[in-house]
Amino acid sequence: MTTTPDIVRRYFELAGQPDGDAYLALFAEDAVVEDEGRTHRGIEAIRRWRREVPLVTYEITDVEEAPEGMVVTATISGDFPGSPVAGLRFRFEEYDGERIRRLRIAP
Repeated sequence: MTTTPDIVRRYFELAGQPDGDAYLALFAEDAVVEDEGRTHRGIEAIRRWRREVPLVTYEITDVEEAPEGMVVTATISGDFPGSPVAGLRFRFEEYDGERIRRLRIAP
């Protein structure tokens, strides 16, 4: 399994926590998150998106460095219809040691 960069590891640690400020601090002001075919541009749009989605737990099943970026496959579980969902892919396309700039989430 590929070594997970710190910023990606912190994403999964914080995404399931109720502290939205620590989670949002992972993203650049102009970051883009694509989830379920919806695009959220900028930190305020990402803040609204986070409020809409339920908090979930993550079980990471694979991490790979791909041409399009770091790809983490996980199973998510939570209080939502269809839980758990396996095989969800989190593609970190643009990031550095400080901020995530582009993230795509898709089955």
